[in-house]
Amino acid sequence: MSTATVDIKNSTIISTRMIDASHEVVFNAFANPDNLKHWWGPNGFTNTIEQFDFKPGGAWKFVMHSEAGTDYHNRCEFTEIVENEKVVFIHYLPVHHFTMTLGFEAMGNQTKFSFTMVFQDPEEVEKTNQFIVQANEQNFDRLENFIKKNLK
Repeated sequence: MSTATVDIKNSTIISTRMIDASHEVVFNAFANPDNLKHWWGPNGFTNTIEQFDFKPGGAWKFVMHSEAGTDYHNRCEFTEIVENEKVVFIHYLPVHHFTMTLGFEAMGNQTKFSFTMVFQDPEEVEKTNQFIVQANEQNFDRLENFIKKNLK
């Protein structure tokens, strides 16, 4: 079950889903770039991870490749990592500029996994929220499928 909250006034989009796996497994699906490249992004995208320095101040650079052949270069900087609990990174332009907090909350044998995106500009939230909420849902779907097939 997923939920999404869009708060244009506070430039925030929060997407949350219960994942049928432990928070350690869900955290590892993100923290290991060999796992992450298989599920990150909306449907139809593949990833090339160019750099993944998983520590505060570390860089995460990747290219998302669309089915149509367009490449989207992404540059992020990790600002906080609490193992199995939280990852915070800044996603820089050119596509969108926001701070993302990934939450990994243990709920029995499941994980409440959340994306909290805080944008620089409320107008960007207003223009992109429908796309981003749908993309986050697809991201959660891809994560669940990857975990079922590879990490359980």
